[in-house]
Amino acid sequence: MKQEPSDGVRLQKALAQAGVASRRASEELIAAGRVEVNGKVVTEQGMRVDPERDTIRVDGSRIPPPRRHLYLVLNKPRGVVSTMDDPDGRPTLEQYVPRRQRLFHVGRLDTDTEGLLILTNDGDFANKLAHPSHEVPKTYLVEVEGLLDNKTLRRLEKGLTLEDGPIKPDKVKLVTRAESRSMVQITLHSGRNRIVRRMFDSVGHPVRRLSRISIGPVRLGQLAVGETRELVQQMVVERLTREELGALLDVVGR
Repeated sequence: MKQEPSDGVRLQKALAQAGVASRRASEELIAAGRVEVNGKVVTEQGMRVDPERDTIRVDGSRIPPPRRHLYLVLNKPRGVVSTMDDPDGRPTLEQYVPRRQRLFHVGRLDTDTEGLLILTNDGDFANKLAHPSHEVPKTYLVEVEGLLDNKTLRRLEKGLTLEDGPIKPDKVKLVTRAESRSMVQITLHSGRNRIVRRMFDSVGHPVRRLSRISIGPVRLGQLAVGETRELVQQMVVERLTREELGALLDVVGR
């Protein structure tokens, strides 16, 4: 088989290998001016690129390089520990991974919290995505005790001072409320320990149930806890879409 020169591969081949389109259709995308390489529109055929180093976009969306790594989205149920092993024998993430290999989780969840986790064997990506400097927003759906009135909502929106310092959410949205319970959607960048639960404890509305529904551009969507597709024991595992992974690579500056 003919080897590509060391100075990269043709752009249309890189697009085809990334699953964007066939090679012929990729040539049409290039000719139409819909492809950018490192911020510049490319219309000439045959340009050589290094998919690992060059930033390639189609219609503005980042195209991630060929995957040497595994990236999974998990819908974690309550009662599962956010580790790959547990000395106390509790259910862990490892038993829900479709193949046995070492994976890093991005944005751990407490055992009694359910929802979205990202798992990957790309340690550099995991570290960058989790680092506070990238300020990746995380959104949670929170069920709390009691009727959450407008005054309390405004307190949450303005920010609180907890024992480990101030915290101000990016967004607080009331979903529903009644005498015995209320539902709130809250978005924040902080990854401090049990931060959502402590915020609602501080305003007198303890959390009854907590679920993370998004990390940056990645959303849980309609994947309910316990729903199965191809999967393993009441756990939903999905591959990140090309669009989601490209957006995450933009977030961490890769």
